Amino acid sequence: MNEPPAVKVVVDARGLVCPMPLIKLRQAFMVLEVGDSVRLLATDPQAVADVNEFCLAGGHDLVEQREEAGLYSFVVTKDGT
Repeated sequence: MNEPPAVKVVVDARGLVCPMPLIKLRQAFMVLEVGDSVRLLATDPQAVADVNEFCLAGGHDLVEQREEAGLYSFVVTKDGT
């Protein structure tokens, strides 16, 4: 099993509602290099759809997505295309 890439930044968006978790993720991506990974923590279920669409639209890699007891965790790797 492949290990997720090392996470460079953790974005804690717990307690924030749409669209704030996605905005926080985008802000983190603005200062990262291609190939860097971000872990996003969110409690808003809408984050699942938002992060998936963000990755699809931007060509970024969603390398991990988990939910446990209402806490959503995503690891996204920045792509340069």
